[in-house]
Amino acid sequence: MGFPLPMDNFKNMSVKIKCVSKQLPKYSRKTEEIIPFLDTWLVGQDARFIKKVKKIFESAAVDKRYSIMDPIEVFANTSFEERNDIYVREVIELGEKVLEKSLIKADWNPEDLDYIITVSCTGIMIPSLDAYLINKLQLRQDIVRLPVTEMGCAAGISGIIYAKNFLKANPGKRAAVIAVESPTATFQLDDFSMANIVSAAIFGDGAACVLLSSHNEDEGPEILDEEMYHFYEAEHLMGFKLTNSGLQMVLDIEVPETIASHFPDIINPFLEKNNLKIEDLDHLIFHPGGKKIVQTVEELFSDLGKNIDDTKEVLRLYGNMSSATVLYVLERIMDAKPQKGSKGLMLSFGPGFSAQKVLLQF
Repeated sequence: MGFPLPMDNFKNMSVKIKCVSKQLPKYSRKTEEIIPFLDTWLVGQDARFIKKVKKIFESAAVDKRYSIMDPIEVFANTSFEERNDIYVREVIELGEKVLEKSLIKADWNPEDLDYIITVSCTGIMIPSLDAYLINKLQLRQDIVRLPVTEMGCAAGISGIIYAKNFLKANPGKRAAVIAVESPTATFQLDDFSMANIVSAAIFGDGAACVLLSSHNEDEGPEILDEEMYHFYEAEHLMGFKLTNSGLQMVLDIEVPETIASHFPDIINPFLEKNNLKIEDLDHLIFHPGGKKIVQTVEELFSDLGKNIDDTKEVLRLYGNMSSATVLYVLERIMDAKPQKGSKGLMLSFGPGFSAQKVLLQF
């Protein structure tokens, strides 16, 4: 006759974020270095239009961005197949480096991982990245794997939510969430729409890895709660359209206003459920979707004396790297050694349209 596990074991068991690491691609350019490439790309276009495009790049609040491709390749007339081949090759390399870096930071061995989640929406690869990482790092043959491919910018937090639920149900286990994105691989040479131009102005490439644990001996910020919020009738706001030339950006001008109009419903009930108010939050760990979204969120919080300076700084230094970006913000805050007991809210938005939230206690 078996003995059931005491319920207290699960009530007292917590899921913690052990560490976060980032990995940047080998190519980089400052925004002013990108402007000459625009002259070549926009040749033959109306002079007022060219001026407008340059203004969008110069006022995007992005000083520098990294890429898996040299700018000459980005602005070259390469096929979808050629770009995707570069994406696959570079994503595997970035994923391997960032996972190794995180394991070293945590002082874990590759075989310590029980669960691996890989996140990317900017290319297509089957087998998915996690399969390659299992072989590259000789992860355990019984590791549970989950590739997340179609949740866009929100997927970094989505991966944390999935890992947390797995670990909550399995005490004493460890998980890795690896986000690797290359929005520059989706740039469309023959698309002069505002969606393609704005995305080119704000996006960059990058990788990040979060290690999580339900081991009692592991330290780090505890995940107190998590939640997804789905907007109705908003599928048109954000995503990719698969075309013969690749993944074409869908980015509706309504996004910042839509976020602002839903913000109280996204934030307040979630905090109330945890007996908190916005004033109780010490750290706002927001995905920097772009200058307008950052300004919208900043305005909503400025009256309460809260800032999103780390979010703005990540946008300035790296651009929007889709799902990986909010993890760069988290790394900055964790590296600053927050006061014990302080609370943070992670938030990102993605196709669907949806908002993903995680409440942390440091």
